[in-house]
Amino acid sequence: MAGETCSPAPSELDAAVLIRCPARQGGRKIHYAGAADSSVQFIFYQPIIHLWRETDFFPCSASCGGGYQLTSAECFDLRSSRVVADQYCHYYPENIKPKPKLQECNLDPCPASDGYKQIMPYDLYHPLPRWESTPWTACSSSCGGGIQSRSVSCVEEDIQGHISPVEEWKCMYTPKMPVVQPCNIFDCPKWLAQEWSPCIVTCGQGLRYRVVLCIDHRGLHTGGCSPKTKPHIKEECIVPTPCYKPKEKLPVEAKLPWYKQAQEMEEGAVVSEEPSFIPEAWSTCSVTCGVGSQVRLVKCQVLLSFSQSVADLPIDECEGPKPVSQRACYSGPCSGEATEYSPEETEILYGSLQEFDELYDWEYEGFTECSESCGGGVQEAVVTCLNKQTRETVDEVLCVTSRRPPQLLKVCSLDPCPPRWEIGKWSTCSLTCGVGLQTRDVFCSHLLSRETNETVILADELCYKPKPSLVQACNRFDCPPSWYPTEWQECSQTCGGGVQKRDALCKQRLADGSLLDLPETFCFTPRPVTQHACKNEDCPSEWLLSDWTQCSVSCGEGTQSRNAICRKVLKTGGSVIINSSLCPPLPFLSLTRPCALGICARHNRPAHKQSPRIMAIKKVYIQVRKQKKLQFIVGGYAYLLPKTSVILQCPTRRFRKSMISWEKDDKKLISSAHITIAPYGYLKIHCLKPSDTGTYTCTAGPAQEHFVIKMIGNNKKIISQRPTGIREEEAMGKTSLNEALQAQDKHINGILFNGSKAEKRGHLADLSSWYDDIVSRLLQYRDWPRENLDSWEAQDSTERNTSSEEDLSWEYSLPFTMVTEQKRLDDIIRNLSQQPEELKDVYTEQLVVQLAHEVFKSHLEHQGSVLKALRRRVDSALVEYPVHRHISGFTSSLRTSSAEAFLPTSLDLANGLRRPHQKPAILRKISAAQQLSASEVVTHLGQTVVLAGGTLSVLLHCEAVGNPKPTISWAKNGEEVKYNDRMLLQPDDSLKILAPVEADVGFYACNATNALGSDSVSIAVTLAGKPLIKASRATVTNTESPAVTVDIGSTVKTIQRANVTISCQVAGVPEAEVTWFKNKVKLSSAHHLPDGLLLIANVSLSDQGLYSCKAANLRGEVTESSQLLVLEPPRPLPYLEDLTAALSSAGTSTHSVLTSPSGTKITISPGSSALIGCAVDGHPTPNVTWLYSGEPLSLRHHLLAAGRILQIFNVSDAPDGEFSCLAQNEAGSLTQKTFLAIQEYQWSVDKLMACSASCGHKGVQLPQLRCLLDGAEVNISHCKEKPKPTLQPIACNRRDCPSRWMVTSWSPCTQSCGGGIQMRRVTCQRLTAKGNSIPMSNEACAQVSKRPVDTQACNRQPCVEWVASSWGQCNGPCIGPRLAVQHRQIFCQTRDGTSVSSDRCSALPRPLSTQNCWTNACNVHWKAPLLLEATAGQLPVLEHHCSWRPRPANWQRCNITPCENMECRDTTRYCEKVKQLKLCQLTQFKSRCCGTCGKA
Repeated sequence: MAGETCSPAPSELDAAVLIRCPARQGGRKIHYAGAADSSVQFIFYQPIIHLWRETDFFPCSASCGGGYQLTSAECFDLRSSRVVADQYCHYYPENIKPKPKLQECNLDPCPASDGYKQIMPYDLYHPLPRWESTPWTACSSSCGGGIQSRSVSCVEEDIQGHISPVEEWKCMYTPKMPVVQPCNIFDCPKWLAQEWSPCIVTCGQGLRYRVVLCIDHRGLHTGGCSPKTKPHIKEECIVPTPCYKPKEKLPVEAKLPWYKQAQEMEEGAVVSEEPSFIPEAWSTCSVTCGVGSQVRLVKCQVLLSFSQSVADLPIDECEGPKPVSQRACYSGPCSGEATEYSPEETEILYGSLQEFDELYDWEYEGFTECSESCGGGVQEAVVTCLNKQTRETVDEVLCVTSRRPPQLLKVCSLDPCPPRWEIGKWSTCSLTCGVGLQTRDVFCSHLLSRETNETVILADELCYKPKPSLVQACNRFDCPPSWYPTEWQECSQTCGGGVQKRDALCKQRLADGSLLDLPETFCFTPRPVTQHACKNEDCPSEWLLSDWTQCSVSCGEGTQSRNAICRKVLKTGGSVIINSSLCPPLPFLSLTRPCALGICARHNRPAHKQSPRIMAIKKVYIQVRKQKKLQFIVGGYAYLLPKTSVILQCPTRRFRKSMISWEKDDKKLISSAHITIAPYGYLKIHCLKPSDTGTYTCTAGPAQEHFVIKMIGNNKKIISQRPTGIREEEAMGKTSLNEALQAQDKHINGILFNGSKAEKRGHLADLSSWYDDIVSRLLQYRDWPRENLDSWEAQDSTERNTSSEEDLSWEYSLPFTMVTEQKRLDDIIRNLSQQPEELKDVYTEQLVVQLAHEVFKSHLEHQGSVLKALRRRVDSALVEYPVHRHISGFTSSLRTSSAEAFLPTSLDLANGLRRPHQKPAILRKISAAQQLSASEVVTHLGQTVVLAGGTLSVLLHCEAVGNPKPTISWAKNGEEVKYNDRMLLQPDDSLKILAPVEADVGFYACNATNALGSDSVSIAVTLAGKPLIKASRATVTNTESPAVTVDIGSTVKTIQRANVTISCQVAGVPEAEVTWFKNKVKLSSAHHLPDGLLLIANVSLSDQGLYSCKAANLRGEVTESSQLLVLEPPRPLPYLEDLTAALSSAGTSTHSVLTSPSGTKITISPGSSALIGCAVDGHPTPNVTWLYSGEPLSLRHHLLAAGRILQIFNVSDAPDGEFSCLAQNEAGSLTQKTFLAIQEYQWSVDKLMACSASCGHKGVQLPQLRCLLDGAEVNISHCKEKPKPTLQPIACNRRDCPSRWMVTSWSPCTQSCGGGIQMRRVTCQRLTAKGNSIPMSNEACAQVSKRPVDTQACNRQPCVEWVASSWGQCNGPCIGPRLAVQHRQIFCQTRDGTSVSSDRCSALPRPLSTQNCWTNACNVHWKAPLLLEATAGQLPVLEHHCSWRPRPANWQRCNITPCENMECRDTTRYCEKVKQLKLCQLTQFKSRCCGTCGKA
């Protein structure tokens, strides 16, 4: 600081020199002081160059919704003005690091559209330090007050989630958590005695009881009270009323039953963590009558708390008296005589009784819990039998039953029940990661009646306690990065195809619910589809209009027209032309418009009509009883009985009924006596006969509909009458159903609606044949309603009294006609076409039976409405009885058909469904597992037999069909059954097991085999208990099949992309639940199939592992496992990494080649080495075998890389030939080969280099020297030992050059700065083939190229120079007597006065910026004033003025004579540090720290 001077301190100084210089700001004062009587003191100051500097606030932890931000402190170097490491500032004790400051920020609420606030980078990578605590220790006391403690530390978490402790000041922005707290401050439990009960006797002396409870601080009955301080629970009492009946002496026999109970009791003792005696149960009495003895075993045992197991110890490890191990017992008198005891026996017997009487007694042990929590309940006193010595509960048989205290009851929970919250279960979490939500139902309810348990729901305000939360967070952890697709945009088209687009962003949902945007590389899953075709519907039919035609007249008013095509744009984007009737009505003016060309006669416009339409009904009708008349609508099929009159309607729209025409088998019909065509659009056939069968066609303009009529004969067979007009039916009439089922599906769906007229007729013929076969089977079905001839007359009379034929109302019902939809028959035909050929007959019969059942059921459901309709139309007095009788009989025949009628029996299948050849098929009868307790069990395949204790035999039925007849064989658990006297094969191929035992438990398989194939079905025989799994120990290898099925327990080796099904067939009672595991990890139910199957679809290498099936029920569980190994046949690889490594170690002279399936080739020189690689892959790893010309190798070689690399050391030993590698594994084999050729290296000069010039006289070509091997160029080093051929240059391009511009070099610039010019000469010349240069005119060169410039600017940078300011004052630091330094500024500027960087003037000599100068201010010198002299007239100046001369010493030693008994003291506060650093041996420290260094 200016103006400060060093001056002696104004203190009493005896013999000391003190030089003081005031400390500057930022300095560090170090004060050294000697002893109190020392003559020297010195203080000097060390400048502080490192200071703490507080930083600005870090970014806010949240962008909205409220966050926080912190400051920090950094160590700052004052000299270099930069931040350094913190340890520099810790060196100065005066430097106190400022604590971080915390403030809130960004308090504005987040926008409503953003559910979560965005986390700033500071919050992600620099979480705020926080306090963390360990769990509280156990309380020092269980009651009455104690303490518990914990440790609290400040921790910090880095970006990887690692937590490390840091200084506590970093957490001081929040209060530190307490480390000690009181605990268990409640009172300890104590005994509480209740009121005494009344005396249990009504006269004389008796007992009374009371309940003594151990009550805790909450008033609840609990344990923890000392048994020694428990008050007694019973005492004697006297009732003043005397007892008049004298009390008799208890006879001896009265005590004996109680004593017998005492003999059978078990003294209960609980094993504890302290060694204690544990007695076992007493043995039975040694005699059956009289007095005997009982013994028991007493062990010393201890409970191991860690494993919760009991260990036996030596007897001497237990303290206290050992319980007795022997006692007397009495088993009653012998032989019914009176018992006489000796005095010793009497003492033993009755002395023991007295001991029991005094040792055990009844006591109250608290109350049961209240039966109700509110509204009034009851508590019952708990009575237990106690050992009065140990206060332990024992068996009640040890206490006298007659002395049991009476039952004590008391009321409890008398307060009325308040409204309370009813809480439901938490729902599943809405998200699996990030932060999801769980919800639950919470409502306020009130109990109205405890008897009926009736509750009402109240308003939330009526429940006093706070309402439990309805929502809670769940699954709070970071999700893996994943794709978040945006919403699909609107389709580019509203119909008829189009595309939809969306975007997919890579984001990560964090544990706080926020979404973090990430680069796309962070998401490893495939990116979702961002564009797909719209799933909209076909566009509505629309009209496509042509251009207008010319006017229809040449004068006057005419018309113009245009064509309209009905078009539909499909959802696939294409368009089709459809029937015009499917387009909306087109206004007349849209196709025709008027036009005027002059005055002329007007013409009428043509009329326009819409297309007609026939309202057809697609149904199949089967008449089951005779009726006089039936009425139908076109569009279906009818199978009718003879002599039935048929009315066939053809309802139309937009068409006159009188213009409707009818055809039969493509021949036009006209009215006759037999067939009437009415003008109202219907057709009537009188009294149907076989010639009436055929296809009837109703035509209304361009529209047509058909109706097929077939006749049912007396034998319930369809009468074959081929229509003459449909030639296609001729072939189909002889075709069986199985052949017809092989037709394509287009005959079922497409032709009827889109085909031509001929195609429709052919399709009707096809359907007729198929329908005929199905209807024939329905008619032959045994429960099909039989024809009732008795009802014919009744029906005939009924028909005669009904309305006339002209009543064409469709209200007329068909009560005796079975009706089904055509679509139902089409579905049956389609399903049968998909069944296997050998079982098609079986499925046909089942589907026909099912169809019959559906038709019956539908008919019964509508029977009531049919009867009502008939009654409205027919006079009740005439027809009620006949109709009722007819319908009732028909209905009863339907209802009496049992459920068995709908399933074909084996007899039906054998007799009615005979086919030429058929693979075996075993009939399955599946049912749940059942326990069969009968002595003889008979069951079918597909069931589970559970053996009972009384089962004497089991008969397993196996029924199979096939042609030839199958051969039946039986196997148990995969092995052939060995028949014996217990295991019998019955004549019907059933298996009978006599007197079944546990060894017979297992899976029995019935195998049916014939020449066409085989079939197998299993049945489980098991015991009630642990489940049973059908396992196999086979190894199945699949190298070709796309699917393989194995039993659990097998080892499966299969190729990739195959479908593997593992069967886990389980039997057991109770029914077992099957769970699948892969490598001991539970599999989801998505892989499971019914019946215990596990499907592993499209197998890949990742599916390898151990698959386990666990079957568990209440009785136990069992597990079986299968190992799945995925095979991959050997396949070639494009490279072999091991070959590169082997080639680098072998040297550059070694050649290498990879084999391939098609073959490669390598050519090398004699004597060199070669590496041949076999790059193959497969699973398991293939074994590689090397061959030479198809034979094993005989020449010297070496195998590398597990045999995949063949190294040949000297190819001179081997002739040319083919080397091949054979790679083999369980999945297959692969052969790769290469051809080895041996040739010499040689020089080649067959090519010439490019000419050195394009024209002139200097162009030459040199031959190109190359090293070749087998015509291929190799490194030139291989030919270095071969003599090089002589190379002769060859002249080329020796011709005159075209005219071209010639330029000289640029001249020097005319100015060094500020802008100058430089010049060169430009001429046009031509070089001849002899090398002469001929000047040419400029026009000759200008035609070829533009003339180059001959002048250009240069050195455009501005001129600069050094400029110096005036010299400053001569007041710099003194460098000698009256000699100082003065300064001036030097800077670089342009000549116009603009300052520029000094680098621009670096090439110029820089003027001096300092020089010496004379000044009286430097006429100074050091002076050490004497203590007794004053320096008058001279003032001290700053020290730097004297820096040019060495400073004199300002202290010296004095009084060096040793002092006697002087205490050695430290003169600095750093002596402890000196001693720690072992610096006491150095003189300068030893003297300063003599006190510390002198200590031992």
